Amino acid sequence: MKDETKQAASRRLARIAGQVRGIEKMIEDDRYCIDVVRQLQAVKAAVSGLEKVVLSDHLDTCVEHALAGPDIDARRAKVDELVAVLGGFKK
Repeated sequence: MKDETKQAASRRLARIAGQVRGIEKMIEDDRYCIDVVRQLQAVKAAVSGLEKVVLSDHLDTCVEHALAGPDIDARRAKVDELVAVLGGFKK
C-alpha cells in the first residue's frame, strides 16, 4: 500500500471511530432511533469510501504489478481475487 493511501486510510479510520463512539453515546443517551439510524448510514458510507480508497490502491499497486509481470498464475490470482471481492463469486 502506498504511503499516501495509508495516511488517508488512517485519517478516515479515525473519523469513522469517532462516528462510532458518537453512535454509542447516542444509544446510551436514548436518542431518537431514526437519528441513530442516520448516523449508522453515515458510518456505512464512510466505510464504503474507505473501501474504495483501499481497492483503488490495490489496483494501482498489487494488480498492476501482477498484470505487468511474467507470472500467469499471479495474474489469474489477482483477477480471481477481484471477481470474488467485487462480485461475490468464488471458484
